[in-house]
Amino acid sequence: MAKRKPERDPEDLPDASDKNKQKDDDESGSDEDMDMVNVDFEWFDPQPAFDFHGLKTLLRQLLDVDNQLFDLSALADLILSQPLLGSTVKVDGNETDPYAFLTVLNLETHKDKKVIQDLTRYLTKKSSSSSTLPALAPLLESSSPAQIGLILTERFINMPHEIVPPMYTMLLEEIQWALQEKEPYAFTHYLVLSKCYSEVQSSLPSSDARPPSSKKSKKGGGREETFYFHPEDEVLQKHAVEWGSFEYDTPVDEGASDSKRAFQELGVKPKGHLVLIEAGKFEGAVEGVRTFLNGDGQ
Repeated sequence: MAKRKPERDPEDLPDASDKNKQKDDDESGSDEDMDMVNVDFEWFDPQPAFDFHGLKTLLRQLLDVDNQLFDLSALADLILSQPLLGSTVKVDGNETDPYAFLTVLNLETHKDKKVIQDLTRYLTKKSSSSSTLPALAPLLESSSPAQIGLILTERFINMPHEIVPPMYTMLLEEIQWALQEKEPYAFTHYLVLSKCYSEVQSSLPSSDARPPSSKKSKKGGGREETFYFHPEDEVLQKHAVEWGSFEYDTPVDEGASDSKRAFQELGVKPKGHLVLIEAGKFEGAVEGVRTFLNGDGQ
């Protein structure tokens, strides 16, 4: 399948040598000097011949410690079975692994597939136990007339967030084309499965871990604050029926949070995150993501 279009890194990072010329001679050898390169990102349709292993890697990252609860091979195959819907982002051509992907799966159409059954049970369990997701569990029931499009998207942590708006925009276009062809993408709701995290006190001995800053404690007011691996999730929530985070089922070793430090004195506790959006509000949500991540109107 032909690539969609080449596009340069939206930040178009400057060459390090030009930046260094602006520094004083006594700063030329500082640790802040670093090589900066321009990168061409390319958007592709999902490629069954090339993307299987790359998608599995990104799905494993998306589902975090609970990834072992699902058949990721079957899930990757399902994504690749609809190559005209969704997109991947690569930097070295069509035949390389994706650095990011976004797709949507119809939970009703694929309800007979075991991996979708497992995902639906998992999402039902998480929403049923969450006080912030009361409407989702009934929509996921087999007797519900709802048509839910499950959006799965993930990217490597060092990918610029400007790659995200084109993926969502293309998804909207592809769904419209699919509807014109009478394909089963007349969704009533979109459900975005994502990740977030909270900061936790270090479990290291006091001599190795600094106490939390008083400024942070006062800001939080004693309540756990949520942070987002995907900054667009916070924008999508503004257009949502409801949203919420959930704990993973798979236990982790004590001190695992310390291996994922957000700040020097705090560890990171990843969680799952769900955003439920009515289909009629999804286009506005995508526009909100585009405006926010591209810096329009700021």
